[in-house]
Amino acid sequence: MKRRTRYLLAVAATGIAVAAIFLWVELRPLPVTVAGVERDVPVRVFGLGTVEAQIVSKIGFEVGAALEELTADHGDRVKKGDVLARLYAADQRAKEAKAKAVLLSAEVDVRKAEANVQKARADLAQKQTANRRKQALVGRNIVSEQTAEEAKRDEDVAAAELAVAISEVDVAKARLAEARASLSYEKAVLDRHALLAPFDAVVVERHRELGTVVKAGDPIYTLLASETVWALAYIDESRAGPIHEGQAAEVRLRSLPQETFPARVVRIGIESDRVTEERRVWVKCDRCPPRIHLGEQAEIRITVAELAEARLVPEAAVAGFDGRTGLAWTVENGRLRRRSVSFRHRTEDARLEVSGGLPPGVEIVAEIVPGLREGRAARIVPSGAR
Repeated sequence: MKRRTRYLLAVAATGIAVAAIFLWVELRPLPVTVAGVERDVPVRVFGLGTVEAQIVSKIGFEVGAALEELTADHGDRVKKGDVLARLYAADQRAKEAKAKAVLLSAEVDVRKAEANVQKARADLAQKQTANRRKQALVGRNIVSEQTAEEAKRDEDVAAAELAVAISEVDVAKARLAEARASLSYEKAVLDRHALLAPFDAVVVERHRELGTVVKAGDPIYTLLASETVWALAYIDESRAGPIHEGQAAEVRLRSLPQETFPARVVRIGIESDRVTEERRVWVKCDRCPPRIHLGEQAEIRITVAELAEARLVPEAAVAGFDGRTGLAWTVENGRLRRRSVSFRHRTEDARLEVSGGLPPGVEIVAEIVPGLREGRAARIVPSGAR
């Protein structure tokens, strides 16, 4: 009997101890950390992207033939107008020479036709003089009417011959213009056998080698205009709203993780990706690395705001956050309450700027801990002091 009594007393004592511990744990003020006010907080938007260039061109010939000369290769820097390649052009040079000969012949024909005009004019002037003299003499019956008629006919024939000579000049000049045009065409085709750099560029790749027979339009080189290099960032639509052209940005390349390159937003895509729900944003470096690798992965951070003073709470401490509002725990008069709070900016480390919903003197809990419940007493402690 005594043993059973002792057992019951031990059980009761254990229950009382457990209850006391439970009440002490549950009723004591819960230590919580709260979000403090911070100053000069930059708000950045992060995006992954790649190094690209606005002007990257694959260039080739407008005609086809065998490659006779290549003067540039991978990595070379070329100036606008530099000859990069030439095609075999013996046939075309022969055509140009033939066109020059035709042009020379046409020029001679024009001079010959103009000389014939002068001759026809002189002949007409002679026939006109003879006709006038004979017409005067026929009135005085010195010459016969037949002779006068023959003089008039000779003048008419000379006038017709002059008209023919003038028209032959026009025909010769038309042939001369045709010959000049033909020569210009053959020269233009010959010029197309030389491939010139269309702009100051870096050779990204050479696609063909000497002796290769290429067709019109086949790429020979890929050229990059180095001053047009920029980074293309893919930004989540939920974060892309505050981004504008001209905002400051930082670019970090995968091959140079220890360096950051200052940049500016220069273009924002009008159309978002309907699958990934991302917006394309291009930033251009103020100071770029000396060597560029197209397609290299880059991390882009765009500064969309500078907060002079802000209260920031981790997004993990907000329930039901919809991009504008959410439920947060607060400390009011030493007790825990749950409130709907408004937010504005979201920082790069996933903290939200409180913009409304907190009365004066109310603190917002910055870390979710076990034991949070409505009305429980709370004790504010510094971060990490729990």
